Amino acid sequence: MAEPMPREKLAPLIFAPMELGEPVNENGVYELLNSGGGHVGYVFETEPMAPLPGFSGAPINLLVVLDLEGQFLDVQLLEHNEPIFVSGLGEAPFHAFFEQYEGHSIGDSLVVGTPYGSGNDSTSLVYLDGVTKATASVRIAHESVLAAALQVAREKMGGIASGPPAYPDPDVTEDLSWQDLLDQGLVHRRTWSNSEVDETFQDTLWEDDDPEAKDEPDAPYLDLWVIDLGPKSVARAVLSDDGYADLESFLEISGHDEPILVIDTARHGLVSENFVRNTAPDWLSAKQGGFPVSLRDADLIIELHDDLPFELHDAVDFGQALILRTDRRLGFDPTQPWALIVSAVREHGMFQPEIGSTELIFQTQADERFYARAEVVKPIPPWLEALRGRSSDVIILGIALTLLVAAFGIRLEAISAMRQVQSIRFAVLAAVLVFVGWWGQGQLSIVTPLAMLQTAMTGGSLAFLLYDPFSLMIWGVTIVGFVLWGRGLFCGWLCPFGALQEFAAKLAELLKIPQITVSAAWDARLRWLKYFVLAALIGVTLFAPSYMDKAAEVEPFKTAITTFFVREWYYVAYAVFWLFLSMVLFKGFCRYVCPLGALMAIGGLVRQRDWIARRAECGSPCQLCKVKCRYGAIEKSGKVKYDECFQCLDCVTIHESPNMCVPLIIAAKRQQKSGATHQQVAAQ
Repeated sequence: MAEPMPREKLAPLIFAPMELGEPVNENGVYELLNSGGGHVGYVFETEPMAPLPGFSGAPINLLVVLDLEGQFLDVQLLEHNEPIFVSGLGEAPFHAFFEQYEGHSIGDSLVVGTPYGSGNDSTSLVYLDGVTKATASVRIAHESVLAAALQVAREKMGGIASGPPAYPDPDVTEDLSWQDLLDQGLVHRRTWSNSEVDETFQDTLWEDDDPEAKDEPDAPYLDLWVIDLGPKSVARAVLSDDGYADLESFLEISGHDEPILVIDTARHGLVSENFVRNTAPDWLSAKQGGFPVSLRDADLIIELHDDLPFELHDAVDFGQALILRTDRRLGFDPTQPWALIVSAVREHGMFQPEIGSTELIFQTQADERFYARAEVVKPIPPWLEALRGRSSDVIILGIALTLLVAAFGIRLEAISAMRQVQSIRFAVLAAVLVFVGWWGQGQLSIVTPLAMLQTAMTGGSLAFLLYDPFSLMIWGVTIVGFVLWGRGLFCGWLCPFGALQEFAAKLAELLKIPQITVSAAWDARLRWLKYFVLAALIGVTLFAPSYMDKAAEVEPFKTAITTFFVREWYYVAYAVFWLFLSMVLFKGFCRYVCPLGALMAIGGLVRQRDWIARRAECGSPCQLCKVKCRYGAIEKSGKVKYDECFQCLDCVTIHESPNMCVPLIIAAKRQQKSGATHQQVAAQ
């Protein structure tokens, strides 16, 4: 768990007129105060409570401000190390993403993405627009917000529901009479006598301030009737036609409110003479599950059905009846037990009387048969949502990777022998550059294995890898390629930046630009450089992880592929430098500097076979493959150095060609000469 941000740094982030109040726990949760110092919500960071690892391996820390009803007032980005935003797209779109939370509730089913299928009209999911090219990062950030917010809600705002509330089922209609309501227990009544209430004031200042209670101890003090009018069948049986029509008109506007009819037929009453309609009743309150339930007068004129007893009509005429409303979205469940609390009030003294009160508590609940519960739509796991959001790309990529692997495993020699092999290769590289790189954002990077290392060090979860299924598929095929062919499957065929370098080299060939020839000695020395770069990056990850994202900029992939050169000029200049260098030094970055290439070469050590066929004459006397190999991956002996082989198939093409392979040419000439000799002998 991360330490919460110091108060002096957190306080300036709260927008006026609100301000930061006192801490309420050790996880950095603070009260949110209004201009009058009233408690109106909570302020907290996500990292101390929900340190979910981001795509970089480090958590994304956000500031969340909730009101007391669970509404998001503000979500701000505090700190992160997501590579795509740090030095790719810039932080502006990341900040803009969090602006979408304002006005939504923790009770909403919030997901990142866009509606899919044909059920979007009726779904209860609320969609937040993601950020193109950064879906994995925003999904992790979203999960962090929800995890922390729901934790605060459970601990501090337990009366707020985190799912769809129960609501009156419009399909349930029963023809009920007043007597039916009584017989079925749908009308709840509780009567307190004068003596019962008088006992609660014993030994207090107000024990002798109700003479009527002394004179008539058995008379009713509070005769409380409570009827939930949410179910239409009940409302029709209780209200007149006009009263029911007024209630229906009200519920069309306030569909989330639960209407509750409260009547007192005794002498106390429900509200004081100072009560103002359409406000919270001053003598009534409610609780459910230990948390307060907000009650408010619905300001409706009450007209009862003629079948109701005269005493109830009389109470309505004398103003001792209210239709109260409470919002089900705030956690009130009418089908669960709840308590209506009436303050029994007494006054002591004449001119400036002292007010005393006691609470009369009435437990009640509605019949569940009239209610429906919306199915709780649980958002699918983020990894599955990510997979679904990119299903088309993943399917196309899956087919392409299957064909590529099959071609190498089954038809490699046949393909290499084709005249069009180079055209096929450049077509594949073009597809990799455009579809895998620029469109699919599938450029693998050293950032991912370094993030895995960092996560392993901190004991975190590697689930962030699942948020990018497109790249994960390429990683999977690359790892399989280690066993079958070595590093070459990725470095030679699936790396978008590698493909871009090959196109730069092809352009140089067409322009007849002279090439730099590196001596064998210097070539051998320079090949070690990429391993030193990899070791340096591992060192930064272990000892200075906050600088990891900057150090990883040694790769120009983000600039050239992820952001398509839309970055600061120095990053663009760096990437362009390597492309220009590849025009005179074939794939110089890949061969000498690339830390991912170094990791791929190490991974290739698990290769189980020498899959490039060689002949006894390869290397002695024939050196054609060695001379033609632009990667310098063939030794003088003819042996292939698989840790440096990029699987371009040039040597395989030579090996299979009777017109290019020197041993095959010599053997053909010998056979031709031998055939001619036999013909001469036969002629003699």
